[in-house]
Amino acid sequence: QVQLVESGGGLVQAGGSLRLSCAASGRTFSSYTMGWFRQAPGKEREFVAAVTWSGGSAYFAYYADSVKGRFTIFRDNAKNTVYLRMNSLKPEDTAVYYCAATEARDYAAVNSYDYWGQGTQVTVSS
Repeated sequence: QVQLVESGGGLVQAGGSLRLSCAASGRTFSSYTMGWFRQAPGKEREFVAAVTWSGGSAYFAYYADSVKGRFTIFRDNAKNTVYLRMNSLKPEDTAVYYCAATEARDYAAVNSYDYWGQGTQVTVSS
């Protein structure tokens, strides 16, 4: 079992920045691919970013096209924490953001993930 707890959401003006954190406990954190997803009202949950780990300082990050160049995902295995740095926020980024963990290869699919946090609200005002 893996328990995930997100934090860092809030209200920000368009163009602003936020950093989300996801603290993990339970099984070995480093063996999981960690992902961020979001869900806006009336919409399906969608992939935002994911980060794998290949040992040492080697990891790979993947992004949805809608956030590429604005968001950065990174992980600190020593702290069992994954972060999502969000810059140049837009009103369309408004959603509940979820952290998730998987051992599957398909990092972008919602149903690949076995463990989910409770979500944190991000609201971007225009």
